[in-house]
Amino acid sequence: MKTIIGIKVSNRLEEVDRMQDILTEQGSIINTRLGLHQGNTSKEGIILLELTEETESKCSELEDSLKSIEGIEVSKMTFS
Repeated sequence: MKTIIGIKVSNRLEEVDRMQDILTEQGSIINTRLGLHQGNTSKEGIILLELTEETESKCSELEDSLKSIEGIEVSKMTFS
């Protein structure tokens, strides 16, 4: 199974430190990370994560941690 997590950051200039800490802590389950935004001063951004084939609990832990940050929206796609 392959899992992709999409993260929409409403105010990436304010939330970047906390989000980065979470992504670093959970780095062992992230294969690929891709950031999409309009230049360094853009407030909004999207990050796509391709996760390793870890247990569902680790993926849920990552999602819950990210969702706890105000201004962050998380969506998940799972492919069998």
